[in-house]
Amino acid sequence: MPRRTITVGRSVEGRPLCVYLFGSSKSSPTVFLGGFHGDEPKSVRLTDQLIGWLSDEGLEGPTCSAIVMPVVNPDGYDIRKRRNARGVDLNRNFPTANWQRGNPRSRLFGGDQPASEPETRAVIRLLERYKPSRIVSIHSIDRHRFCNNYDGPAKRLAEGMARHNGYPVKGGIGYPTPGSFGTWAGVERRIPIVTLELPSHHSVKRCIGDNKMALLYAVLGGRPLRRV
Repeated sequence: MPRRTITVGRSVEGRPLCVYLFGSSKSSPTVFLGGFHGDEPKSVRLTDQLIGWLSDEGLEGPTCSAIVMPVVNPDGYDIRKRRNARGVDLNRNFPTANWQRGNPRSRLFGGDQPASEPETRAVIRLLERYKPSRIVSIHSIDRHRFCNNYDGPAKRLAEGMARHNGYPVKGGIGYPTPGSFGTWAGVERRIPIVTLELPSHHSVKRCIGDNKMALLYAVLGGRPLRRV
């Protein structure tokens, strides 16, 4: 698939927020996001692999279009810290009806106001510009809670991904997530979104191997995989 790269903004510390575009500009893309939390490097490794797969596979079709943002939080990723350079959890910073500021000392601090962070605003601009048909946001989680967690009208997408990666399908993560990206995009804007929670106890190699087909399935919008 053809590829081009754009920059959709800069982080608090001025690092570029890079996005890779693949496929037809006439179709609504599948958007993939990694590295919301800097201490979840598996999500970045998997999105980097996805960029390579999309470059090599030659997947084609009128609904075959993808946008990959491998690192939403490059400042946190650089030092392997969950929050961004201002100490904000970007996955609690979206302007949702349930947004909460929280305690600035908490690792779940939502920021001084909704969408206060440049990284959050860059993701919002990206979605407003390209109007995706579906989203996969990649994270990792401990205590064997890995899953395909869906928000909005994404249960079918989550079930399709589960047929390829074997992860459980869940309509909730099991704890409150005020100001989350899933709530903002899936619940409030009705964009099908799956938060792919990788098992933190599995190796990077295993996470990549388990999820190649699941991610390519998402690119194709649920159509059968023909070239992988």
